[in-house]
Amino acid sequence: MGFICALIEFLSIFASALSIGLLAATVFATFRRKYTHNRNVEAPAVFEDPNSLQPVTCPNILDPAEKYISLIIPAYNEEHRLPGYLDETLNYLQERASKDKSFTYEVVIVDDGSADGTKRVAFDFVKRYTVENVRVLLLGRNYGKGEAIRKGMLHSRGELLLMLDADGATKVTDLAKLENQIRAVALKERNSSADDLTLRISDVPIAAFGSRAHLEDKALATRKWYRNFLMKGFHLVVLLAAGPGIRDTQCGFKMFTRAAARKLFTNIRLKRWCFDVELVYLCKFFRIPMIEISVNWSEIPGSK
Repeated sequence: MGFICALIEFLSIFASALSIGLLAATVFATFRRKYTHNRNVEAPAVFEDPNSLQPVTCPNILDPAEKYISLIIPAYNEEHRLPGYLDETLNYLQERASKDKSFTYEVVIVDDGSADGTKRVAFDFVKRYTVENVRVLLLGRNYGKGEAIRKGMLHSRGELLLMLDADGATKVTDLAKLENQIRAVALKERNSSADDLTLRISDVPIAAFGSRAHLEDKALATRKWYRNFLMKGFHLVVLLAAGPGIRDTQCGFKMFTRAAARKLFTNIRLKRWCFDVELVYLCKFFRIPMIEISVNWSEIPGSK
């Protein structure tokens, strides 16, 4: 019993220290952002076309949209899980494109310094679907999921930009839920802007967050007590650092309009897993409307 009490006390101190540290880092990033605004926007990435062996320059996030939707998939040592999810994703996108000619898409795979065959797998899909629809961005070394997504967002062409995990924990078909909610909010914004019919969905800053909060009760019942304790501690950290509003910040299924992505991903600083919390903070900082939408989610073995 004494050991358990000591462990709980240690974890409480750890959670408090973590929350203070994250809050301090977020505040520091805010002041730093004032003096480094847009410094993260680098020269456009160059994508190689494995069919023609010619480089293809990808437009910058500051340029006008060329596609309806971009899907950004960060991948670190995903040689085995990536092919199945890419097949499922591209089948869905092709089916929608065949029914609606205005539905144009691209999939941007960001290889975050993988040491396995992820690069080879990704380029196989470029060969099959052409560099117009599938592109691979190589980071060279492992920077972290936050940085991989940032780079993918900065060099995407969509009016809507969706980040999703390579493990396929959330079904790609759920993107329609986020898309429909963003469209509803954008329509309200357009109506409130003197019926400006030239205002496109990409021009309205909106963020939609996929959420697993509706699954929390079931998770609490099946998880070990110490994992639930740490989860509650993390929720406290998020509340202190980003404030209330989003129940599930860590779901890897988030959609942004191009206007929102410009604001968020030219200012984000955190490179690894806590970047989700910074996204919520930045949405509040820039007054970007946030929507939280329940999505289907399943535990996938091998999660990093």
